[in-house]
Amino acid sequence: MAPGPFRVDVVQRDHFRFDVLFDDETWAPVVVDEPEPLGEGAGPNAARLLAAAVGNCLAASLLLCLDKSRIEVRDLRATVEGTMERNEKGRFRVAHLDVTLRPFVEGHESSPRFARCLDIFEDFCIVTQSVREGIDVQVTVDPEFVADSESESREMVGAAG
Repeated sequence: MAPGPFRVDVVQRDHFRFDVLFDDETWAPVVVDEPEPLGEGAGPNAARLLAAAVGNCLAASLLLCLDKSRIEVRDLRATVEGTMERNEKGRFRVAHLDVTLRPFVEGHESSPRFARCLDIFEDFCIVTQSVREGIDVQVTVDPEFVADSESESREMVGAAG
């Protein structure tokens, strides 16, 4: 990933179901949705996408280190288990993520190259380290107001009478 800006658009499809569109048109949109009763569970929600991003980033960082160390990886799986808790205001937050990486590698576990990767790979995971350190998030709400067709019709009838 090159340094600099990137863009993701989140477009409402239906109620709590959204399409996530990326800044590369060759990538398919991702459908996200809240679980019932808010949504219909038609896709992962934001907390699960966060867990997926952390798991993917850690797996990719470990894989990169193992590849550079010439350690053959036959398969690599990541499992992320999240915990939701209420904060002091009673709002749900992702409180904890437990990540388990399972690389299927050739060689011996006491390899100094393997041990070195275990020591350093987390530091190269952009997402995990950003989450750990906190991310500055600025929020702007830029509404576009549209006229309610019923009230607009009532106003026109009242004005005509």
